[in-house]
Amino acid sequence: MALLCYGLLIVAWIIDLFTPQLFIAAILFNGPIALSSLALRSRLTTNLVIMAELANVAAGYYDGVVAGHHWDGVAVGDRLLLAASYVLVGYMSVKTQEYAREAGVSMGRMRQIDVEKALRVAIGRVRETLNVELVQRAVARESVALLGASKAILILRETPFGPPLTFSYAEGDRDISVERRALSTEIASLAARATEADDVVSVTANDVLGRLTLDALGASEALVASISTSGSSEYVLIECAIAARPFVSDAPATLRAFARQAGMALEQAGLFTQLGERNDEIARQKDELADRGDVIRDIVYALAHDLRTPLSAAHVTMNQALSGAYGELPERYRTILRTALGANDDQRRIVETLLLVARYEAGETSTIRERIFCDQLVERIVAELTPVAEIKGVEMQAQSAEPLPTMGDPHEIRRAITNLLANAIDATPHGGHVTVRGVRSGEWIEIAVEDDGYGVSEERRAGLFQRFGGGHAGAGTSLGLYIVRRIAEKYGGSVQYAPRSPRGSTFTMKLPMLEE
Repeated sequence: MALLCYGLLIVAWIIDLFTPQLFIAAILFNGPIALSSLALRSRLTTNLVIMAELANVAAGYYDGVVAGHHWDGVAVGDRLLLAASYVLVGYMSVKTQEYAREAGVSMGRMRQIDVEKALRVAIGRVRETLNVELVQRAVARESVALLGASKAILILRETPFGPPLTFSYAEGDRDISVERRALSTEIASLAARATEADDVVSVTANDVLGRLTLDALGASEALVASISTSGSSEYVLIECAIAARPFVSDAPATLRAFARQAGMALEQAGLFTQLGERNDEIARQKDELADRGDVIRDIVYALAHDLRTPLSAAHVTMNQALSGAYGELPERYRTILRTALGANDDQRRIVETLLLVARYEAGETSTIRERIFCDQLVERIVAELTPVAEIKGVEMQAQSAEPLPTMGDPHEIRRAITNLLANAIDATPHGGHVTVRGVRSGEWIEIAVEDDGYGVSEERRAGLFQRFGGGHAGAGTSLGLYIVRRIAEKYGGSVQYAPRSPRGSTFTMKLPMLEE
């Protein structure tokens, strides 16, 4: 463009030199100056204006010399006007160039805005679902409209071996074509190049390999991008265009941005699918644990029921023998029977405890609510367990100076107090003492069981009231205190442990007091 402008200016100057003084051809100098605006180079326009001014002066001087050193006033005036026109045309050309550049920038910005808007719309449609297959289909479909392509192929390779899964969509198709098949040599090679490359790969017909690849795709131009995800699967997106409808402008940059966003969408859908699978696995394991728990509970029920009958029969038989129903017995036999009766009672308590634990774990708790006087209940329990304590040589007494009313199931409250007393007897050696104190404390009833026995070691205190958490030495299944806690908490109360000095333990159960 610059050479053309300079050439036209020289031609116009030569014409001006060989024309009469009053025929001023220098007006033609405005042509190259105006033409320079197309080059969008303000320096070129400025140079042409300067050269035009110099050529105008030189031509005017030459015409006067040829006329015998006579310069016509009209001719001089015309050349002065032309000199001003050169500046004016040059100025207008420079401003035109500035406006053209600004228009180009504005158009570029508008195009960028349009591309970003189309990209947001396409990615929004891709992200409409969290189903992996639907996202894969959307990637192939939306990329065609976004890039102005004629066809898109999304290749998913899940394993290094075996045929990949391909999603194909051509403009005008009603649905995505999905099939698992081996790729042709040209397309497989192209997919490998895209996977190894860090950017969009452009395929044109400028070389033999490009022409072979485009023939295999049935396209005149192709763009290929790898879609990155954190999993082991590899995605490659191939966009095809035909000569009648090329890609939109800035197609490589648009495909690069789309591939990045598509990778994030596929990653999100994959994580959601994994989360669903893990939730299903957790639910399955939970169901298995529940089934196993039901089986264990049924076994406990069956064993407890089967054991309770013979233990009850043995209890009745031994009591009858001690009362003389089968004749007078020697004192040595009576001592053996008392010991056996105590052991039998222990076994019965274990069976009852197992049944009660199974019921609590299954949520089968009692709904009975009756007024209970805990002071009277304590006295009866002490009276029942006194023979057991005497066999072991333990002195036991109850201390309660006032009524202690509460509300609940008498059988469960009785079980809780019995467990505390039985534990205290087991933990107290021969010659020891067990005392049960019942008092009022504000809005609460406190039943404290004190003993001067072996106590509880510090390492076992944290788990005293847990299942199989342990209690006193020789406390059997260690479920008794767990049952006490469950019963107390059921009625809004609690149970606590405190060591005694110099030795022994104090277990205190608190229950809400019933206003009389």
